[in-house]
Amino acid sequence: MNTLSYGLLSLLTKHSRTGYELMQHIQPFWQAKHSQIYPLLALLEQKGYVAFVHVPQSDKPDKKVYSITDLGKEAIRHWIKEPTDDPVFRDELALKVYCISLVDKEHALKLLADRKVYYVKKKERFNQLFDKFKEESGKDLEDLEITDLQFGPYVLVRKAMMKVDADLAWCEWMKKKLS
Repeated sequence: MNTLSYGLLSLLTKHSRTGYELMQHIQPFWQAKHSQIYPLLALLEQKGYVAFVHVPQSDKPDKKVYSITDLGKEAIRHWIKEPTDDPVFRDELALKVYCISLVDKEHALKLLADRKVYYVKKKERFNQLFDKFKEESGKDLEDLEITDLQFGPYVLVRKAMMKVDADLAWCEWMKKKLS
């Protein structure tokens, strides 16, 4: 199994989901398209890691809602214990900044301003997730423990917010460097 397969199983440990919902929820962690997800779901079903139920829809084709099986949970437990690959980093902005001396300050500042808008919107989405986590957990998020259902998603969003804060600070620092 590849990492995306384990990622899909990971998302199913919290809630049953359709293939489309899985695609939406995996995006913050892993870039994946329908063309990758649906064949993997079929393979995971064949191996007994997931099961699905058909949900009839009157105005659209029926949908499949996937759930993780006990065998799938065991596969996840085993995978978590394995060494983790180095993170993959791709950022077009970093490549552009590398050679930013080829453009004037106005264009460089616009590039940074556009990225800052992106980070501000991202931070707003994370704040909405925090509100949702707090509502679902019923307790202070800092009091969540590893056994709480919201623990994993909470600490990941917290990590992402810290990165966004660092990226926003870098944009401000870079803006001062260009001024």
